[in-house]
Amino acid sequence: MAIPATPPNKMSFWEHLSELRIRIFRSLLIVLVGFAVTYYFRFRLWDWAQRPFLEAMARQLGKPIAELQPWSFTSLTEPFFSLMRLSLWAAAVLCAPFLFYQLWAFIRPGLLPKERKLVIPFVFVTSGCFLLGAAFAYFSAFKFLGDILFQEAKNAGLRSNLNIDTYLDLFISTVLMTGVMFELPVLFYFLARFRMVTARWMLKYWRHATIVILIFSAFFTPGDVVVTTIFFSVVLLGLYFVSVVVAWLAEPREPKA
Repeated sequence: MAIPATPPNKMSFWEHLSELRIRIFRSLLIVLVGFAVTYYFRFRLWDWAQRPFLEAMARQLGKPIAELQPWSFTSLTEPFFSLMRLSLWAAAVLCAPFLFYQLWAFIRPGLLPKERKLVIPFVFVTSGCFLLGAAFAYFSAFKFLGDILFQEAKNAGLRSNLNIDTYLDLFISTVLMTGVMFELPVLFYFLARFRMVTARWMLKYWRHATIVILIFSAFFTPGDVVVTTIFFSVVLLGLYFVSVVVAWLAEPREPKA
């Protein structure tokens, strides 16, 4: 039996795979271009990345930042690869608007004609939410985390001799995860537009969502302390209720008779 032809306004499975390949290739290419820029400023990026923890350390010890020298490395290649990794992730953040545009271009064929015109608001909102989350992590979450973790070390009478690679693991995961967390309203916007969830349903099951958020925070938030789990759980729960409002605004309205 002959395979029916793909309608002109739809894409076949293989066309979707080809489109995905193109979008991934373009995303990798722009990140590599951004990496060439961020790697040039790698030492400034490192100064910027370490500052929140040095400020927390200075507050706990009562010393100026200039007198603190907590960093160490265990191999000659560690600083090189650590700064390269920091530069690569910085390039990904710098290129966030382009990456979100590629995401939009991939899902665009499945949208209605009037929804396809929302490309500029989509790129602006998704990029803004991600960068807002990253800024929140840097100026608030990581400051709070640094105070908690360093105070614990100080109370235990431990001397700082920190590995830069391990520190960057904590820093990058905190910033990126918080940026992704702030995309929650965008996710629920599309779920509501496609009638997969409603604001009423989200309010009905907010207790279940709270339990899921607590479990997620316990396993995926940095630091093995209860305080950080509670902190990120409160942030996520706040974003969940913001998403309820977004879902209510995004729900398709039935035409009045």
